[in-house]
Amino acid sequence: MEDQYLSLSEVEAIARRAHQGQVDKNGHPYGEHIAAVAHGTAARGGSAAQVAAGWLHDTVEDDRLSREWLARAALPEETKAIVDALTRRPDEPVEEYTGRILATPGALLVKRADLAHNSDPVRLASLDPATAERLVAKYARMRELLGLTGEL
Repeated sequence: MEDQYLSLSEVEAIARRAHQGQVDKNGHPYGEHIAAVAHGTAARGGSAAQVAAGWLHDTVEDDRLSREWLARAALPEETKAIVDALTRRPDEPVEEYTGRILATPGALLVKRADLAHNSDPVRLASLDPATAERLVAKYARMRELLGLTGEL
């Protein structure tokens, strides 16, 4: 990213600090998930702005950083737009959420990396069967709405 913006290592540090102490549904440190999404975004050919969004994709949604912080942050507008698109609003219908992702340049690639990690069979296998089944259906519906059927 350009000099006036935070570096990817600075973005990573901010995201890791923001999620410090948080665990995922498996009880693993949340930093593992955001790292997987950032690295998955890069592996899919994502730009630096998209990788930064991968690091930050859950920070606003999980109330770890505010919308005001995001607006003021030294980040490319593309990164801010992607993070905003990936931030599901309370009680927001999934169709609106996925529509915003599809309408935001660069957001779908980051969401693909997020869905891939969330749908990892190894991660799902460590959950209780009812939770795993609910999540498999949730992620399948999300992929359908995003036009990603056939992807894991």
